[in-house]
Amino acid sequence: MSDHPSVAVMPLPPAVVRRAVVASILGNGMEWYDFLIYGFFATSIAHSFFPAERASVSLMLTLATFAVGFVVRPLGGVLIGIYADHAGRKPALAMLILLMAGGTLLTGLTPSYDSIGLAAPLLVIFARVLQGLSVGGEFASATAMLVEYVPPERKLFFGSFQMCAQAAGVTCAAFAAYAIDQALPPEIVQSWGWRLPFLAGALIGPVGFYIRHRVDDSPEFRQLAPDARDRTPFRGVLRHHLTAVLSAMGLIVAGTAATYLWNTYLPLYVTHQLHLPMAAALFGIGICGLLNIVLYPLAGWLADRVGGYRVFFTALVLFGLMSWPLFAFVNKAPTRANLMGAQLVANVLMAFMAGPTPAMIARLFPTSVRSTGMAVAYNVGVTVFGGLSPLTVTWLIGLTGNRMVPAWYLMAAALLSLAMVLGTQRAWLRRAVPVAAE
Repeated sequence: MSDHPSVAVMPLPPAVVRRAVVASILGNGMEWYDFLIYGFFATSIAHSFFPAERASVSLMLTLATFAVGFVVRPLGGVLIGIYADHAGRKPALAMLILLMAGGTLLTGLTPSYDSIGLAAPLLVIFARVLQGLSVGGEFASATAMLVEYVPPERKLFFGSFQMCAQAAGVTCAAFAAYAIDQALPPEIVQSWGWRLPFLAGALIGPVGFYIRHRVDDSPEFRQLAPDARDRTPFRGVLRHHLTAVLSAMGLIVAGTAATYLWNTYLPLYVTHQLHLPMAAALFGIGICGLLNIVLYPLAGWLADRVGGYRVFFTALVLFGLMSWPLFAFVNKAPTRANLMGAQLVANVLMAFMAGPTPAMIARLFPTSVRSTGMAVAYNVGVTVFGGLSPLTVTWLIGLTGNRMVPAWYLMAAALLSLAMVLGTQRAWLRRAVPVAAE
């Protein structure tokens, strides 16, 4: 689908572009670190804040609190997206990273239920709300900033750095959790050891704020005339860009479902369903995160040359077809080696499916409503098909007793993504909007 016309800007010095890239991706990496750490230590968090007679009930309460952050994401995304489209990307991003770090710090410092009673889970829920609101605007505003700084012919490559940041967050979270799991006795991890990665993660807040505060706003936004900015960007998105929102959600659905099941949920699946140690999943997640730091830019580079939709559709179809065999392979012989092999295959396909998508989504919206449009599409897609997926899959496995539920879920997500993107492309053709040669 065609790009919206961008505001003409002069080429920028490479050093300026590099600073903008770093400032844009910092928060996205921190987002994934925080959310994955919560998922990895869900059992310990359940013990600390949500005690219950049955361990399964305690775990479900913890996962429900995890999902709270995603439920408020659309609200945060819309509010911060509107702010970024009015005031600029820079002030929005500086505010976001402080909110995110505050939520992380609060989670790590909140006393247990045994110490302060009901206040403990309420504080943790409040921390998740803070994180959800901030994360809701992070991807959209940061990606808008990123793609508005880089050359038009390299937007998919540079946009993939947002996914690299996620991979770096995944890697840091996995190896931090792995190190704590290996270095500390289980009772210490459950008592206070799980707090260490939260406290460490909060340190990026002041550093990220300093870096973001020193970068100028994006050239496209600065050169957009004040009267060209949409005074009501949310209404404008719903009235004039609803097809773009649906297309963007289609680009998101399969990738977010895959990421949250193969990364956030996998340690729980491995321990509860495959009866392997959590460290087996964590080590594989860390290795795949390192691999993806290389694969995401490769996917973006390839997409700039052959077309983003060609790369996306190829990876999407292969991922959908491979989801069942990969889970069947691991369930038939649940060993560390087989788990690692399945993780590697899944993550290679996920990298080529997701690598080009940040810039592809950004190009669906004009500069005047880009942050708002991306925030609506991204947060609804991630909330429904990503953040709620661990809770949904856990419930379905408990209901059916079928350990292949994650495979069915991923296959359905891939099919839905395919239908949404193809359907919106046809809608664009019917409205006589030019389609880019991809």
